[in-house]
Amino acid sequence: MSKPSLSRRVAEAAEIALTTRKYVTFIDVVTGLRWLHSRHVDTWRQGRVATLSELAAVDEDRLLTTAALLKEWALAKGLKPVDAPYMAGTRDRRELRFTAGHGQEPFRVHWLSPDLSEARVRKLTEPKVPDLVVVAPLNAWTCATCGDTGPYLIMEDDQPHCLTCADMDHLVFLPSGNAALSRRAKQESGLSAVVVQYNRRRKVYQRIGLLVEEAALAAAEERCLADEEVRLLRRERDRVRRAEQDVEFQARMAAEIARLFPGCPEQRAQEIAEHAGQRGSGRVGRTAAARALSETVITLAVIASIRHLDTDYDHLLMSGVPRMEARDMVRGRIERKLEEFRR
Repeated sequence: MSKPSLSRRVAEAAEIALTTRKYVTFIDVVTGLRWLHSRHVDTWRQGRVATLSELAAVDEDRLLTTAALLKEWALAKGLKPVDAPYMAGTRDRRELRFTAGHGQEPFRVHWLSPDLSEARVRKLTEPKVPDLVVVAPLNAWTCATCGDTGPYLIMEDDQPHCLTCADMDHLVFLPSGNAALSRRAKQESGLSAVVVQYNRRRKVYQRIGLLVEEAALAAAEERCLADEEVRLLRRERDRVRRAEQDVEFQARMAAEIARLFPGCPEQRAQEIAEHAGQRGSGRVGRTAAARALSETVITLAVIASIRHLDTDYDHLLMSGVPRMEARDMVRGRIERKLEEFRR
């Protein structure tokens, strides 16, 4: 990839992050470029690899070039640089490394918009102590200290250790599912850890609960019982607010589809926006790029609609044709329909 081409792609990924959150990080850009998946970043933050570059789809020199291009773009936009060290979710809280062969400073910088409030800037620049992360392993494992095993492990010095050896075996497990109880139990507990487990289907570590002190859990349960009715009312208000936000976002997305594809019928544009932008769907319309109304993502949503509604793609899949082969077979019809929508 040529440097001008890479510079353009870095700028596009950074612009999406800036529009969404009013600040940009190196991680925002490399995940936006699809050189790293969010699951890779999670693995790195858990201290399970020595450097982030080990998981990247490009070499360390390309990562360094990308950090330099991000700096050029950010300075031209008038963004403020703030150094933000990253710490691992391990007992030693060691500083995470992005690469092995370079200084870490170019990768740690957060580029802040001048529009950010002072309170938001303070929050972003405060030293962040990450949650301890404990893994509920799927496979058999052995503690590096005592040679025993158990239901959970924590990584130290890139090796697994049982909770007894980590002095955490007095903690009790609180499953995910009750946000208020989890939040309050963590507040009450002097020592706590997030419990994650690998999801083989999605290929990502997912949070399944917390480890907290038993007394803290009891105190949190009492607090939740005391204000249960108030929290129910708040949840209902939040549900209505989120529904209103979804309607407004889908309307903006439909308008952008109509602008980019004036030949697309109004009803079709609305249906595409409602389908792609459905909350919790995981579809392209729920990504940060879509919320910034990126032309690329809007086009992908239209292509997905055409693929399923205007071609025999679904029939090909049902007849046993491999997915990528089926996509190749319908590509010509998709291009013709896109041209029709663009007129």
